[in-house]
Amino acid sequence: MTELVTVLNDYLWAKLIVILLVAIGLFLTVYLGFIQFKFFPEMIRLLVDGRNRDKDKDKKTVSSLQAFMIGMAARIGTGNIAGVATAVALGGPGAVFWMWLMALIGSASAFVESTLAQLYKVKDGSSWRGGPAYYMEKALGNRKLGVIFSILITLSFGLIFNAVQANTIAASINNEFGVNTKTTAIVLAIITALIIFGGVHSVAKFSTVLVPIKAGVYIILALWVMFSNFDILPDVFGAIFSEGIFSFKQMFGGVMGAAVLHGIRRGLFSNEAGMGSAPNAAATADVTHPIKQGLIQALGVIVDTFIICSSTAMIVLVSGVYKTSELSGIPLTQESLRVSLGEFAATFVSISVFLFALSTIMGNYYYGESNISFMKHSKKSIYVYRFAVIGMVLFGALYSADLIWSLADIFMGLMVLVNLYAITRLAKVVKALLKDYVSQKKQGLDPVFSADKIDNLPGRDQLEAWVDEKDVKNHVG
Repeated sequence: MTELVTVLNDYLWAKLIVILLVAIGLFLTVYLGFIQFKFFPEMIRLLVDGRNRDKDKDKKTVSSLQAFMIGMAARIGTGNIAGVATAVALGGPGAVFWMWLMALIGSASAFVESTLAQLYKVKDGSSWRGGPAYYMEKALGNRKLGVIFSILITLSFGLIFNAVQANTIAASINNEFGVNTKTTAIVLAIITALIIFGGVHSVAKFSTVLVPIKAGVYIILALWVMFSNFDILPDVFGAIFSEGIFSFKQMFGGVMGAAVLHGIRRGLFSNEAGMGSAPNAAATADVTHPIKQGLIQALGVIVDTFIICSSTAMIVLVSGVYKTSELSGIPLTQESLRVSLGEFAATFVSISVFLFALSTIMGNYYYGESNISFMKHSKKSIYVYRFAVIGMVLFGALYSADLIWSLADIFMGLMVLVNLYAITRLAKVVKALLKDYVSQKKQGLDPVFSADKIDNLPGRDQLEAWVDEKDVKNHVG
């Protein structure tokens, strides 16, 4: 079974998804005027803008910053530690080059999908929810496709990916501290239950507190490793670019090298660009224009890859352990830190894995909840799903994750295919919204959107936000 899944997985990625990700990412980059480069300063401004973070100080709504942190909670997980280390072990330094490249290209896809999620979001009590399933139904008029996507993301993120995260936590704690996996499984299940039964606001608050702490400490550790080995950094960066460029030559020769495959696959597992997962978090934000959250979520892809993923890459590459060892994943990162900093580093990695994976479980959980609500909006369905998530956390902590990782890759690949189809067809909608946003900025306004501003807007009659012209107020920015 595992062998069959692995073969299918490799074929799906090598023959189809990698090519589509690059092609569509490049198309959207050019079509939208190199949005990720041109609007990078605006992304930063929006993230720190006090009006955007919580303009009404309403505790019942999810601010733009909180929505960003929910997305980052799901992005910044074991993929940043285990996935990147595995990519380097299997693909060499060139894999890092491809992670960087795909982050730049993929941020355009992230911008489009998150903007669409904002545009077609729906009211959920005092909050908002949305995502690819919602814009597939409302903008494309294809509910069946939305249901298919909802099933894929609920199974992959809500259940399978959470089992992977739990397995990584249990294995790391057992290896470092000798704690029985059953004990870890029970504790992890209890923590998960306490947070997810609090709903989206609980997840948002948890993510807003934990994400900056866990990311900040990990980045400091990576910088310490780099400065301690400053003399070899030129060789490390030289290897990244030389092997990455060599991979370009391989591709033109018809060969899809290990650096390309593992760099893109593990990079996507971490930053989720184009996958259709982060838009579920983007839709929760209460902002005045869909473009705002699209830009902020695009920034999330860049931050995740160039800062967090690169931290692990530098830790592994600087140590040189990957050249002489058959280790991969968490053990490779731990051993690399031991070589660079000493024995205490392995303990730190175990703590980091726990924090990274725990917040990812929360972000993943919310993605599933949003899509369960799309298929059938009932409290009973949500409660069943919550207990299923807790069950998968227990399962993942207790059993081997080899097959689970391969299944996760397949479901992730299928999600990508469905979502890329939708965002490609709807790219013209996002371009129209971007034109409106830029027009208002040129007038010195803080952009505010109304559906009446866009002619022939698909699904206009199904919009639950952006439709009341009398409530739209422009503010001088």
